[in-house]
Amino acid sequence: VARALIVHIKNTSAFRFFSFAISKYFFDCLLHFDNAHVILFPSKSQVFFYRGHFRANCTNRPYLADLQRERQAHPMNIALLGFGTVGKAFYELTLGRSDLRVTSVLSRRPRPELPCTVTNDFDEIVRDRSVGIVVEVMGGLEPAYRYICAAMRAGKHVVTANKQLVCAHYDELLELARECGVSLRCTAAAGGGIPWLTSLSRAARLDEITAVGGILNGTTNYMLSAMTASGVDYTTCLREAQALGYAEADPTADVEGYDARRKLVLSANLAFGASVREEEILCFGISSVEEKDFTAWRELGRVCKLFVRAERHEGRISAFVCPTLFPAASPVAQTNGTGNLVTLRGARFGELSFSGAGAGGYPTGSSVLSDCVDVIEGCPSFYVSRHEAKHIDNSAAAGRFYLRTGSETVCTGPITVAEAFARAEPARSCGEPVFLARIEEE
Repeated sequence: VARALIVHIKNTSAFRFFSFAISKYFFDCLLHFDNAHVILFPSKSQVFFYRGHFRANCTNRPYLADLQRERQAHPMNIALLGFGTVGKAFYELTLGRSDLRVTSVLSRRPRPELPCTVTNDFDEIVRDRSVGIVVEVMGGLEPAYRYICAAMRAGKHVVTANKQLVCAHYDELLELARECGVSLRCTAAAGGGIPWLTSLSRAARLDEITAVGGILNGTTNYMLSAMTASGVDYTTCLREAQALGYAEADPTADVEGYDARRKLVLSANLAFGASVREEEILCFGISSVEEKDFTAWRELGRVCKLFVRAERHEGRISAFVCPTLFPAASPVAQTNGTGNLVTLRGARFGELSFSGAGAGGYPTGSSVLSDCVDVIEGCPSFYVSRHEAKHIDNSAAAGRFYLRTGSETVCTGPITVAEAFARAEPARSCGEPVFLARIEEE
């Protein structure tokens, strides 16, 4: 009895695939095992595998082609929560695929154009044992949080684009995924169409990541690019961004840097195997920028970008979101429109940069689809296995800063990030005009 492994499979399509895989793998390799036995109980959805003594010469595994044929014969069923811009794009990207399919959509209104099941009752999806993956693209904390927890407890994998949700319940969601034996993926939550989180987690398995940073908000990058190129004022540029669909009706999360900060939380957690709190990360947005700032930056040969940065300092982690002035010819300064550019630095392999569309239905939907494919191929419960609680300490990170308070503008000498934010805070808390930007050294 001590040598028995019992696997409970609640999903019927997953059972068909798993029982096929188990039987093909072990029955084809019986000659490579001593006393190996596999017993299948389809009626009880259980598999008993009495492990024998494995011999090291088990090398030839021709069953992979059979597994691929099984995936095509029994594609993974997906329930899609939300059918907005990203949800619709993801649905269209799944059409014609043989390995997965959307079989149900959670929607508040009827959608007669969809051939799959459309329901406004999430419990119906939870009870559907044929659903293997729940894709959440609704946004917000509730009811999305309740839905994905219920999905994982029902033995369903979860793929989400909801950065706010994952940041708010990071530790809890990771533990729940492990306890339930399911995968949780959120690549689309940071970087849009850029496979940033998957690439970052893989790099962290190869080397010690010492820093991450970049442009991770398409709305503010579009606005700063437009204001730099045309000289249009902030209010007019914001209206244009909203008319083009680049900015929300309430742009606060974007222009104040909160959206970028949440993406930095996920990036820092994966890079450093940590769990940092969003509210501890210093954050300064672009809502107070004025035309005279752009004039001053042009004289300095600089271009402003809203930049996120996290670094490791001998066991401590610094992390902040702040407008940053880059040399006009630098790659970061040349990243315009809604594009994103993000960089990681390894202790041994140096810097790696990733750029691409940071928003939009199809770019973001493609990241959601990539996560679903990873789940089908058997990815771990989360990108990293370690999430040690860490406090943010910005006393070690330093640099020069551009600071405008009222009619006075100064470029400081080297000071810590904590001190720079402290200098801006009195005017900021009183509602007086103030703008802070870090000066990136050449």
